[in-house]
Amino acid sequence: MLDARRHDDLTPQLIDSPVWHDQMVQEAGIPFHDVPLVSVGGGLGSFTLVDVLRICGVPTSSIRVLSNSDTPWQSWEYLTRVSQLPPTERIRSDAGARPDNIWGFPSYAVHEAWQDKSPKLLWQVLVEPLLTDFFSPRAATVFATVKREADRVSYWEMLLKGQVRMVRRRFGGGYFTLLTPPAGMTPTKRVAIRSRYVHLAVGYPGLKFLEDLQRFRETYNDYHHVVNAYEPHEHVYEFLKTRPGTVVVRGAGIVASRVLQRLMDDRERYGLHTQIVHLLRTFVTGPHGPSPWMRRPGGDGWAYQAFTLPKSAFGGQLKAQFRRAEGAERAALAKAVGGTTTPKLRRWQEQMRRGREGDWYHPLQAVVHRVEPTPDGRLVSFTSSDDGRAGQFVSDFIIDCTGLEADMPEHRVLADLLEHGGAQRNGAGRLAVGRNFEVSGAGSGDGMLYASGAAVAGNHFPAVDSFLGMQTAALDIAADLSRRGFCAGLGPLRSVSQWFKWATGRPI
Repeated sequence: MLDARRHDDLTPQLIDSPVWHDQMVQEAGIPFHDVPLVSVGGGLGSFTLVDVLRICGVPTSSIRVLSNSDTPWQSWEYLTRVSQLPPTERIRSDAGARPDNIWGFPSYAVHEAWQDKSPKLLWQVLVEPLLTDFFSPRAATVFATVKREADRVSYWEMLLKGQVRMVRRRFGGGYFTLLTPPAGMTPTKRVAIRSRYVHLAVGYPGLKFLEDLQRFRETYNDYHHVVNAYEPHEHVYEFLKTRPGTVVVRGAGIVASRVLQRLMDDRERYGLHTQIVHLLRTFVTGPHGPSPWMRRPGGDGWAYQAFTLPKSAFGGQLKAQFRRAEGAERAALAKAVGGTTTPKLRRWQEQMRRGREGDWYHPLQAVVHRVEPTPDGRLVSFTSSDDGRAGQFVSDFIIDCTGLEADMPEHRVLADLLEHGGAQRNGAGRLAVGRNFEVSGAGSGDGMLYASGAAVAGNHFPAVDSFLGMQTAALDIAADLSRRGFCAGLGPLRSVSQWFKWATGRPI
């Protein structure tokens, strides 16, 4: 329970009030500072907006990024690493999707071809995907280029470390964003930022576990044998190097394919005898889709797609369809083009083929009802198939590759906005936003609350949780801020001159 007597903390009055007066904050002993715009999150979503605003002429003194992260790529780097995408591996992203370069030219393919002195990468882009796999950049390339751009736009001057507790509307317009700074950084426990504009790019609230696996972990307090692919689980691979073992993999997306490739790579590299049981709730046997014009390839249990969504969702016909659609029509369209997919890469396909032929990779359609421990410390998964047949699979480990949790009440700031900030849910259960990514119902006088990234999926733009999606949101938000007089517009002359500055590495 909060101590209302503390003279630099939240009071019951502040907690219960959806709109804060300046005097209320002062009486609570919370110091506040004025900054025109704050971005909450500090990941790549915050970075892309800050990058665009700096290109549009906004000085560093007018922006603060509130975050626990030291770098914009910190959270993303962690997630890619633990989900078996180390810096040297290639991510699932288009060559032109550059968080550091809003123009997308030159592409990552040109960048890496120049860096590696390898014209093969340019050839790959020219003949993809008929003769080669789609090109995608190495994770390390993304980290390095984002750092270069962060240095160029003076990102570090705008970063303010701390944990954001809540965003509340201010009486008279604008917002208060309440921050808990790192211990010892300030003389008070809380600090408030008073701003006209707030941008939220908070990512996913946390890990998402399948219900039966969550129940097992809580019942038996076993977080060692049942793991999520997005949490550290290197101990699984190290154990398998010491003796033959069996792993059950759950899921059919890009993370499942990466975990399988790691298991198969280790099997080949170290001469292991690992058995892999791959359980899929839906087993795709071939091309599928609602119509001949909206079909994706599939087979061997997987739905194949080069990127998270078709390319037209980023700037073509599909994007226009989403903008026109509303309500049930948009939900149906999202269901048709969405779903769990993974790229069809030649090397990985060959590994799976050898695994099936060698009887050590077993892809199966099954619904898991419960998981229980065995007397010898292993795990048994109780399943049923579509035809009603029951099955049991004994394993040493289970790796859950089903994704990240995106339910808003799991995130403190988003939950508070739903309860006190006027924010609303859309049909997908995420934040409802308008055409300029303004949060519906959360306006405050002449101030505006914006949001981008995973928290706004299910609105007018389908590809929000991607590099290009975050840049699209940033450009739309910047255009709205330009109409409000906060920054200059990104017209042709400014765009060309700023590209030359970017290309030559000149600071803004």
